[in-house]
Amino acid sequence: MGRQVITATEVQLAAPGRLLVAEDAIVTPLARDTAADLGVSIERSTGIAVAPEKPEQAGEDDLMTKVRALVTAMLGAGGGGLTAPTSGPPRPPVKVVDQHEHVPQPFPYPGPPPEMKVATVDVVTGDDGSPMAAGYMTITQGSFPWTFTYDEVQIVLEGELHLGGDGGGRIARAGDVCYVPKGAHITFGTPTWARFVYVTFPADWDSGVS
Repeated sequence: MGRQVITATEVQLAAPGRLLVAEDAIVTPLARDTAADLGVSIERSTGIAVAPEKPEQAGEDDLMTKVRALVTAMLGAGGGGLTAPTSGPPRPPVKVVDQHEHVPQPFPYPGPPPEMKVATVDVVTGDDGSPMAAGYMTITQGSFPWTFTYDEVQIVLEGELHLGGDGGGRIARAGDVCYVPKGAHITFGTPTWARFVYVTFPADWDSGVS
């Protein structure tokens, strides 16, 4: 009668726990590898455990064993079914804004003096599915204070934008980028005219403006 051969199948049936085999049984390398993956102790009838050492070279059978072990772990000891991954919310579409299609309107909040013309228009909002907002702003000669309840980046398109107060009297010209953190007290101003893009976070930047 031939010697007993222990394959990966026998090991899988014994998982998790111990597998008792004949003293002269042949344990295949794949069975050893499977035992190591599934935590099965292979013991000969003499009580000597067969070390679940992994072979140095793993073939296709080894790969399939690992896949089966992964599926087993996902199913759990009590069984069950695999659940297909659920997709997240749909990604909002890409939006391109034509600057010529959006005309800034008079600034609706207090701050600018009567002689100073300030106008804004939002072109990206939370309605677009964006966590940020963006728009255009124009100001004429003069200055006015503003307290930021949000973070904002400004990109100057034309003229000079003067940032006083926490801005330290800095001057931004066409092509320059400014960052104003939440909580800053800024004085917006220009000696002539300025037009810039603002990008705010969060999108509902005006929720804290009174």
